[in-house]
Amino acid sequence: MSDPVPAKDQAKEQAKAQGKAPALASTAKAPAPASTDQAVIRNFCIIAHIDHGKSTLADRMLQLTGIVDARQMRAQYLDRMDIERERGITIKSQAVRLPWQKDGVHHVLNMIDTPGHVDFTYEVSRSLEACEGAVLLVDAAQGIEAQTLANLYLAINADLKIIPVLNKIDLPAAQPERYAQELSAIIGCDPSEVLKVSAKTGEGVKELLDTIVEQIPHPTGDPNAPARALIFDSVYDTYRGVVSYVRVVDGKFSRRERMLMMSTQAVHETLELGVISPEPIPSDGLGAGEVGYFISGVKDVRQARVGDTITTTSNKASEPLAGYDHPKPMVFSGLYPVDGDEYPELRDALDKLQLNDAALVYEPETSTALGFGFRCGFLGLLHMEIVRERLEREFDLSLISTAPNVVYRVVMESGLELKVTNPSDFPGGIDGFGAPQGPKGNTGGKIKEVYEPIVRVTIISPSDYIGTIMELCQSRRGILKGMDYLSTDRVEIRYTMPLAEIIFDFFDQLKSRTRGYASLDYEPDGEQVANLVKVDILLQGQPVDAFSQIVHADSAREYGLSMTAKLKELIPRQQFEVPIQAAVGSRIIARENIRALRKDVLAKCYGGDITRKRKLLEKQKEGKKRMKTIGRVEVPQEAFVAALSTTQPDKTSK
Repeated sequence: MSDPVPAKDQAKEQAKAQGKAPALASTAKAPAPASTDQAVIRNFCIIAHIDHGKSTLADRMLQLTGIVDARQMRAQYLDRMDIERERGITIKSQAVRLPWQKDGVHHVLNMIDTPGHVDFTYEVSRSLEACEGAVLLVDAAQGIEAQTLANLYLAINADLKIIPVLNKIDLPAAQPERYAQELSAIIGCDPSEVLKVSAKTGEGVKELLDTIVEQIPHPTGDPNAPARALIFDSVYDTYRGVVSYVRVVDGKFSRRERMLMMSTQAVHETLELGVISPEPIPSDGLGAGEVGYFISGVKDVRQARVGDTITTTSNKASEPLAGYDHPKPMVFSGLYPVDGDEYPELRDALDKLQLNDAALVYEPETSTALGFGFRCGFLGLLHMEIVRERLEREFDLSLISTAPNVVYRVVMESGLELKVTNPSDFPGGIDGFGAPQGPKGNTGGKIKEVYEPIVRVTIISPSDYIGTIMELCQSRRGILKGMDYLSTDRVEIRYTMPLAEIIFDFFDQLKSRTRGYASLDYEPDGEQVANLVKVDILLQGQPVDAFSQIVHADSAREYGLSMTAKLKELIPRQQFEVPIQAAVGSRIIARENIRALRKDVLAKCYGGDITRKRKLLEKQKEGKKRMKTIGRVEVPQEAFVAALSTTQPDKTSK
């Protein structure tokens, strides 16, 4: 019997397995070769609607190719964040290098597991740029969903080879033949070409890997040209600085070489480069067509932006790669530290998080109620929720986020145009009430027109729910654009709707009305003129900017009533009566009063003339009136957190 392994050595092994040390897990093979022949490389990603089994399929591929053994294997192996594992969704794309042998030839598969939620479409689009092919995964029990089509169109636009795959064929409710017909009709292939796998049991995964080798073309970069690599993702490591994940397009990169960031012209020495399999494996070089990582010791996160092109100073490329389109934020919200002293920490945290999440945009702003903070732009409500949670967990911050809103374009009668991302910047009342004031002191007179962003909404649902879906969309100012039957009992409904109408509880309502069967996807579709007003919440006649909201004129009173009722319960009683009012311009549309705390001044009167009691009450009344003129209502932070969080529904993943 062999001697037991010492506890110290066991701890080392565990640290390696968790990726805490630069050394690799025991499953890692020998150090990666300096470069690999492009003919044996296959770069592909897995795309699908959320919860169709992308991460589970990636798990089976890791096991089947042997780079992760059974002892280290866990579900959602590539999902490293706690939030991803708790919610069961993929938030960050993860790249991994897999060895695979077919017909005696050793191939290298670079796989990227992508998110499926509509809010993380930008992650998917970046991943597609690093690949030549895509595995389109569809649940054999649920069929084609809205995000399936959205990701398919992204892959087609990127000119990728698409391999259609039906997953979960082991489920009792699976209908692989039926959904193979639907999938083949959309892609334009024969139903027999649709592969059928079970990521849970591993059935069909070996055949899928063989098909990837056969059908996906190998990279075609020029190995003799000046070196160029595209940064498709980055992370910040506290000890090693910025780690950039790259796809080498042309030429070759070597260790200890000086490299140039083409957008910033910053020059750094390559301290380490290598491949991810699935832990980092250092190598001596990366050649054309390979996917790997660079570490240059850069501590300034602005010098290694996603989408930048890396080249070498010794053989500099003349033209950078195309990079990525800048993501357009759909939803804006203010983020403020509960403790004002944490503002510098919040700024540094946003800098580092933006490196890892290129879709996040932000700029400083101040609020009279909340102090210093940032106005942040997000791709959607789930994206906003995830960013806030990551800031609180990963950087140990306590934050308040204001109610989400979209960006509006306001045209004044003088011709002045204003871009409004913060309700407090919205000019005075749309009916001419109040003094119209622009965000930087630009008085433009009365408002002529307000433009709001609209989106194209695609809903895929069983045909039984058409009536209730149309009723919901029309109540949210939606306009029907078309309807197509994908099969006898599945329908695709297309609407144009104001973005502001779908960022709150639209998805929750859609799920509840269709018993969870409907799926939703949306994309920008320009803007339209709308009758919008700003509702201000006043405490003792003074507006509290954190509670202001831009809403449609028909919904203004409803918003005012709900916010005033909410604040009446949340704000503690004062020594004097406090009126809470909702106003559009100078017109009050809702009001609640917080009753004053009263001392029983009649307690010492045990009888006698009524004038004694009246005199005491009048004296108290005068004191309350004097207190009200000099008193100031202090809104506790807990009230801000509660009021603003209840205006945002708790979004779950789609």
